Amino acid sequence: MEKKLKCQESVVTDVLERLHKAQGALCIDKPSKRQGKEFTNECFNILFPINARKTKSYTGDEAALYRLSNMLTVMLLPIRDDLTSTPETICLQFLSQLPDIYERLMKDARAICDFDPASASLEEVIITYPGFFAIAAYRIAHALKTLGVPLIPRLISEYAHSMTGIDINPGAEIGESFFIDHGTGVVIGETTIIKNNVKLYQGVTLGALQVRKDLASTKRHPTVEDNVIIYANATILGGDTVIGQGSIIGGNVWITSSVPENSLVYHTYEVKIKSTVKN
Repeated sequence: MEKKLKCQESVVTDVLERLHKAQGALCIDKPSKRQGKEFTNECFNILFPINARKTKSYTGDEAALYRLSNMLTVMLLPIRDDLTSTPETICLQFLSQLPDIYERLMKDARAICDFDPASASLEEVIITYPGFFAIAAYRIAHALKTLGVPLIPRLISEYAHSMTGIDINPGAEIGESFFIDHGTGVVIGETTIIKNNVKLYQGVTLGALQVRKDLASTKRHPTVEDNVIIYANATILGGDTVIGQGSIIGGNVWITSSVPENSLVYHTYEVKIKSTVKN
């Protein structure tokens, strides 16, 4: 038994040495997925104390905001060299945006409640709708992104992605009264622009025509103008593609060029009666 343990110890030591050597070029002192999850939930709890995702009791006093600020500072410190301002300044700037984020999210919640016949109340939307949680995480992540914060916005958006199946890049620009119904499989790319009163259903992709690293600084994803509805599993690709205001995009369509305003885009279908085979 002792000989076996010594053999195991030798193998473990060797594996650790090799791993540490291989990991040497990769900086692991970065914010973690766990921190991104906890920060997202804490923001959501502060914005909406009624929600069902509480991890701590919310007292409605200053302590919650101090706790949130401390959480963000801890995440910012390992990446402070990549920031355009100090962690303390970014924390204050982010906290000051929370009332505006709340107002935008309430418009999103009202849009869902007003449009979805299955929703019974704003409280139900806030507590239970995955689309609303994904939008909330996006608005939190986008606020940090606009403050020049790297990595953390993606931790937030990927946590929401894992929870809801909805993938919204924090770099996207999304207007007011946004509604994602059901939501599973929705993908919204980094340079997407979505204007006001837009509604998406499950499986919608707003993506790029090409995936190449040299296109990183170009607009690769579509623009969706005001009052557009995009139904399930529609795929809309390309940075030059504009969906004109007031348009309705039917389910399962594939679009790679612009659509005029007030268009109705859908697949044509054909019904054939099966012929009867006589024996």
